[in-house]
Amino acid sequence: MDAALNEDKMRPSRRHALMVTALAPVIPHILGSAFNIWYNMVIIDPLLRATGLRDRFISTVIVWNAVAYPIAVAIWLRLIFSLRPAFRQLVRGETIAPERLDLFRRRLVNLPWSGAVISGIAWLLCIPVFLISLSLTGRPLGVQLFWHLPISFAVSGFIAITQSFFLIELASHWGLFPIFFQDVRADRLKGIRPISLRTRGMMWAISTGICPIGSLLLLIFAPPSPGTNPQWFGLFVGTIGIAFGLCSAMLIGRSVAQPVDQLRAAAQAVTEGRLDVQVPLRRADEFGALIGEFNRMITGLREKERLRRTFGVHVGRKVAEQILARDPGVGGTEQEITVMFVDIRSFTARAAHLKPHQAVGLLNEFLRAMVEVIEGEHGGMINKFLGDGFMALFGVGSQSHNHADKALAAGRSLQRRLERLNLELAQRGEAPITIGIGINTGPAIVGSIGSPERMEFTVIGNTVNVASRIEGLNKMLGTTLLLSKATRDALQPRKLSGLQALPPQPVKGVDKPVEIFTLAS
Repeated sequence: MDAALNEDKMRPSRRHALMVTALAPVIPHILGSAFNIWYNMVIIDPLLRATGLRDRFISTVIVWNAVAYPIAVAIWLRLIFSLRPAFRQLVRGETIAPERLDLFRRRLVNLPWSGAVISGIAWLLCIPVFLISLSLTGRPLGVQLFWHLPISFAVSGFIAITQSFFLIELASHWGLFPIFFQDVRADRLKGIRPISLRTRGMMWAISTGICPIGSLLLLIFAPPSPGTNPQWFGLFVGTIGIAFGLCSAMLIGRSVAQPVDQLRAAAQAVTEGRLDVQVPLRRADEFGALIGEFNRMITGLREKERLRRTFGVHVGRKVAEQILARDPGVGGTEQEITVMFVDIRSFTARAAHLKPHQAVGLLNEFLRAMVEVIEGEHGGMINKFLGDGFMALFGVGSQSHNHADKALAAGRSLQRRLERLNLELAQRGEAPITIGIGINTGPAIVGSIGSPERMEFTVIGNTVNVASRIEGLNKMLGTTLLLSKATRDALQPRKLSGLQALPPQPVKGVDKPVEIFTLAS
């Protein structure tokens, strides 16, 4: 995200963002002036000629344009270029004092209003200035001038003011907001007056409805100007008003549609599981607040997903699913499960002759292969890593069907996978790995133990203890896989073939010798 912003800042077009924003009002004012000149030539000029005020009107135009408009342009440019020092510092990545930077940010957010005020004063002051100037000649102005002169300046001024407002806003959002609001939300800035959605709607209604209709009503009540056709002139004025109203509506629609489109695309990406999205648009209005909260929500979802994945990696995906599916309180439920213990033979002695990173690498290679078999192929759950071995569970939760069969099949697969791993070790000149596997089936308490501040998901019960003791018998009996009679009894009949009964063995914690079975050779 930061890289994208830096890239945007270095684009040549963005380097001229201040100039683009400064020039944003030019076209609206040219169009407003063009309408005003046309109106004056067609309507006002015959009235001025009839009263002998044409020369005074032209003199007033020259003086007003030479004095008022340069002052308005100077104020506007001074306002724009007051942002230049901060703009350049931010582009270079330099630090600006927070209080000073907030001042520039407020000035930027309020820029469209400032442009509208400057334009409004320059245009609307024309009405009293020109009427007073013409009145000072001592000649009668006539009723037509008192009507048509304000209409000319009012309609022209509205065209320039509204279009300037939205173009300034569009230009500043495009070029300046990404620079001044890189790491903060514009909507949270104090002392700003962003245009609200209600105000946009009101301006759209005024632009597309009130102004064209109002202009036509004024023309209806205004005395007709000599040499003009009121119907055709009314049609023309109405058409001009509607055209510029539609332009205002398009600009308002763009300012509304852009954030809506980006939010919709980002929301769609989230529903598809892509949490790397972020809406880069920076606004100070309601959309800015909505975008800011949406981005904050995505950041929270990314953090939760990262924690979930980290949690799943450390405790195992299936364990994580069980924990998340249960009440996180301390306790558990009794279930019929199958427990498997796996241990590497003589790994402690072997590790004594290896460097620590070599011992860890070998252990990780072994465990990675075993995890793939247990969880990936047979639906088991590795609950604990026990140094050079692990404890796996079958039948916990939704995986409760035929758990003894799955455990035995997993034991067979472990031996086959270990053979392939030993071939790889032999190719590297390393000694093979031998393991012991113990399987037992029975009731156990499955759930979380500990305290509310620190819990562990595990299984507790004599079934677990017997499974661990059976695994230890492999050393004494010279076998690789042993299972209890309880596991054998839980197997489906077709899985009983290939098993060989061994003499019952005494097991610590069990009163009677335990009947055990191994795979027939």
